Amino acid sequence: MITLASDFGSAYPAAMKGVILSRTDARLVDVAHDLPRQDVRAAAFWLRETLPYFPPATHLVVVDPGVGTDRRALVFRVGDHVFVGPDNGVLRPPARRIEAERDAERDAETPVEAYEIRVSDPDSSTFHGRDVFAPAAADAHVAGADALDSVDRFEPIAVESLTDLRFPTADVDDEGTATGEILVVDDFGNCITNVPGSFVHGHDTVSVNGETVPVGHTFEAVSRGEQLVTVGSHGNVECDVNHGRGDEAFGLEPGDVVTFTVE
Repeated sequence: MITLASDFGSAYPAAMKGVILSRTDARLVDVAHDLPRQDVRAAAFWLRETLPYFPPATHLVVVDPGVGTDRRALVFRVGDHVFVGPDNGVLRPPARRIEAERDAERDAETPVEAYEIRVSDPDSSTFHGRDVFAPAAADAHVAGADALDSVDRFEPIAVESLTDLRFPTADVDDEGTATGEILVVDDFGNCITNVPGSFVHGHDTVSVNGETVPVGHTFEAVSRGEQLVTVGSHGNVECDVNHGRGDEAFGLEPGDVVTFTVE
């Protein structure tokens, strides 16, 4: 199986699929091609919340604002999962989560390897998804996760040398205050923070930047159009509106600081 994720929209992914299918008959699964354009951190967040639910696969990820520059092209192995994409940090959060979950499940360290894709002369300097990453994903799939070193143009490199990306940690004190950040806003307008959901557990209300808001387990805990704070499927606190947009109601966008206070 090869999964595909990008910020390309509707047309460009077809070219990547054509390249892959000319090299292998692998099952292709589209994760998303409408990831926030050129937003590496948002893509990494959504992929961290999505890819660990797949069985072993090769994951082709192309959110690549540095395409055509000297950023490296990578193949990155975590156990029997393989990631293919640019060395800009987008691969690290989903790979790190898979690694942690496998370590916990098997009570042993998961094999992790990294390779640089040697690129000679791609047809385009602006479409490495088609010319570099798609062929590499096909080659990785054919070789298998435990035999990536058999692909001539995969050059082993130190995992520690890869560009890392980590999400900021919220500051939670003992006085009932958590200062966090809006990591992403989803298509429904829900503002997802980095504040752990445990912060609001057991509370009926919470102050959000000075405004008292109900805490609900579901959106229907409040009437339509009303604000609420809830805990999303990712385990973090969200600022939402039942049948409305939390970003508009709370005046928040990705990167904004948000302070929660409970009594």
